[in-house]
Amino acid sequence: MYNPMALTKNDFKSNQEIRWCPGCGDYAILAAVQKCCAELQIPKEQFTFISGIGCSSRFPYYMNCYGFHTIHGRAAAVATGVKIANPDLNVWVISGDGDSFSIGTNHFFHVCRRNVDLTYLIFNNRIYGLTKGQYSPTSEQGKITKSTPMGSLDFSSNPISLAFSSGATFIARTIDKDIGHMAKIFKEANSHKGTSVVEVYQNCNIFNDAAFDHYTNRKVRNNNIVLVEDNKPLIYGENSDKVIGIDKDLQVKSYFLNEVSEKNLFIYNSSKIDKIANYIFSEMTVREDLPTPFGVFYKQEKQTYEDLLNKQVENAKNKKKILPMKDLLKGKRSWQKTSP
Repeated sequence: MYNPMALTKNDFKSNQEIRWCPGCGDYAILAAVQKCCAELQIPKEQFTFISGIGCSSRFPYYMNCYGFHTIHGRAAAVATGVKIANPDLNVWVISGDGDSFSIGTNHFFHVCRRNVDLTYLIFNNRIYGLTKGQYSPTSEQGKITKSTPMGSLDFSSNPISLAFSSGATFIARTIDKDIGHMAKIFKEANSHKGTSVVEVYQNCNIFNDAAFDHYTNRKVRNNNIVLVEDNKPLIYGENSDKVIGIDKDLQVKSYFLNEVSEKNLFIYNSSKIDKIANYIFSEMTVREDLPTPFGVFYKQEKQTYEDLLNKQVENAKNKKKILPMKDLLKGKRSWQKTSP
């Protein structure tokens, strides 16, 4: 039996100099992941971190375990190959909002629909940081950046909605300023068997500073966030006197607790296969008149891609005799030149 007391957070710190800007939210995410890995009671040799391109994608260098810094948008594809080749590995994907939702959108969709058993962290700072401050797919409409000096015309991508529609079997959101919440969410995501997608709101203090202050400022945050808990209504507000519900026209609405009937309340259940949950959490993410949800939004048990693949390979082996190469080359399906 592996002794978990042998590992601490410090055991997952590499000897590499961390090359992020001072004050970057990535430091807090790194600390939370290292804390989580130590608590998972798994040997370091079983972890591997796969990243794409971007500030976040330097992550594998700072973890004292296996890792692979891949190319732009392709981390999910490489991670799929890693998991198939060695299903016993604990695989993490580290990616930013630009990496996953511009060039990498296709790979994000496919890893989710296949339900590969890995933990996919999205560092969402709503900006391109590594290339010095252009707008990203998650930047809000009207965002003024170096590449959109008159304001972005694009409607922003919604990672949570994309994860729902792509078929991820675990979906959650957390924020870099709350290491305790991050570590808790990361641990739950990693313990889930299947594709676990966690969006992390991460501050880029150089090119998009204070983008998420309204979620962390103690004076206003209670009116802007709601912590999601299983089998409970979505209550929030400075005095915990507001709640999310659905009106008679099936529109998501904020009510005062003393003015809403029980039938209008949305009682959250993370394991329930419910399109309403997708709709509600997506609406709460994009609408300014509603609080933004944080926590675990969805989890479902479903066969993983690598389990199905291994079963298919075993069935093929049992049904067909393994032939030497020369017999395969001269078999019925080989091509032979015929006389004209």
